[in-house]
Amino acid sequence: MPDSATAHTLLIVDDEPRVLAGLKEVLERQHFHVVTTTDPRRAIELLQERAFGVIISDHLMPAMSGMDFLVECQRIQPQATRILVTAVLSLPTLVEAINRGEIYRFLAKPWLREELIVTVRNAVNRYELLTQNQRLLAESSSLNLKLTQANAALATQVATLEQQRRSLDKANQELGRRYDLSLELCSRILATYDPLLAGQTQAVAAIANQMAASEHFSPEQREVLKTSAWLCDLGLIGVSREVYRTFRREPEKLSERELAGIHNHPVYSQTLAGHIDGRPMVGETIRAHHEHFDGSGFPDGLSAQSIPWTARCLAVAVAFVESSLPTEQALEVIASQSGKKLDPEAVRLFRTTTRLQPLPRSVREVMLEDLKAGMVLASGIYSPHGLLLVSEGQPLNVGMIAKIRSHNLMAPISQRLLVYS
Repeated sequence: MPDSATAHTLLIVDDEPRVLAGLKEVLERQHFHVVTTTDPRRAIELLQERAFGVIISDHLMPAMSGMDFLVECQRIQPQATRILVTAVLSLPTLVEAINRGEIYRFLAKPWLREELIVTVRNAVNRYELLTQNQRLLAESSSLNLKLTQANAALATQVATLEQQRRSLDKANQELGRRYDLSLELCSRILATYDPLLAGQTQAVAAIANQMAASEHFSPEQREVLKTSAWLCDLGLIGVSREVYRTFRREPEKLSERELAGIHNHPVYSQTLAGHIDGRPMVGETIRAHHEHFDGSGFPDGLSAQSIPWTARCLAVAVAFVESSLPTEQALEVIASQSGKKLDPEAVRLFRTTTRLQPLPRSVREVMLEDLKAGMVLASGIYSPHGLLLVSEGQPLNVGMIAKIRSHNLMAPISQRLLVYS
C-alpha cells in the first residue's frame, strides 16, 4: 500500500502569504499535512528532500511561473499530483498542459472552498493509485524475474533429471543384458554338464513363463518364478555326472551318501543362484522346489502352505518335465501326484495355463480361488474320501463355495474343477 502520510502531505507555493495561510487553514481542517512556501526555488529544494502527494502552485509568481515550476516538479517527482491555481492563463494553454500531463487540474481564482477540497481529495486518490500501481508493477516485474529464473532453474533440473533417467535406463539395460547373459551362461554350464538336463531346464522355464503370465502372482512373484526355473538345478553340477545319470535311470543303485548329494542339490542351487540374483524369494523358491505337498520332499521336509507358492508351482513344472513321458502319460502322473507330492491348486494352474489337456468348448477348468457364485459345475466335486460336496450341474452360491474351501483346508481337493463356460 502507498505511504498514507506521503499521500496526505501537500506542498503549496504562492508568493502571497495571505493566500498561503488561507489554503493551509482550509486543508489542514480536512486533516491534510500542509507545507507552504512563497518561493518556488525553495519548493524545488523541498521536493528534492522529501516526497509529496499533491503540489499546488500559483501561476503568476515573480521568481518562476507556476507552469514552469510544475514542469520541474514533474521531472523531480513524477508521481505527485500537480494542481495550478490561476486567474489569467488562457484555456487552450491549460488544456495543453493537462493533456501533456504537466498538471492534473487547475483551480480558477478566486477558488471555492468545496471545489478546493474535492479537487485535493481526488488528487490524493490519484497519487495513491499511481504509487500503488507503481508498487504492483515493481512486484510483478520482480515476480516475473523470479519466475523466469525459476523456470530456467527448473529447465536445468529437468534436463539434468532427463540425463540421469537416460543414464539410469542405460545402466538398467546393461544390468538386464548382463543378467540375461548370466542366465545364458548357467544354461551353457548345465549343457556342458549334461545336455539332457539343460534341455529339461529350458522346458521347465517355458512352462514357468506360461504359469507366471496368469493373474495368480504378484509382479515380484512372476519374476521370481521365471528366474528360479532357470537356476533351480544349477547345484547339480556339484554332483558327479555318473551319480546324476544313475539317479535319473536307477536311483535305487545309489548309496545313501550319493543320494544325500542329490537331495541337497536345491541347497547348492540356492547358494549359486545367490551370486546371480540376490532376492531372498528366489533362493527360497529354488531351495523348496523339491519339497512335497505332503511333507515327503527334500531338503527341509516342508509341507502344504509352508512351501512358498512359487516353489509349489515350479515343482509341478519340474515334475512334468522330469517324468520324460509322452504328454498324456505325464499329465496322468501329475494328476496322480496332486494332493500328495504336488499342490492341487498349483496343478490346476499348470493345466489351465499350459492347456495341454483339451476340454470341450463349453467347459473350462478353474482354480479353487477362482470359484464364483453363479458358476455351474461341469462335474461333481468330491472330498478326498469320496464324499460328494457339490453335484454336477449345480449352480454355485456363496455358501457352497465356502463349504468347498473349508473342506479343502481340512483335506485338499485334488480333482479338476470344471465349470461350464
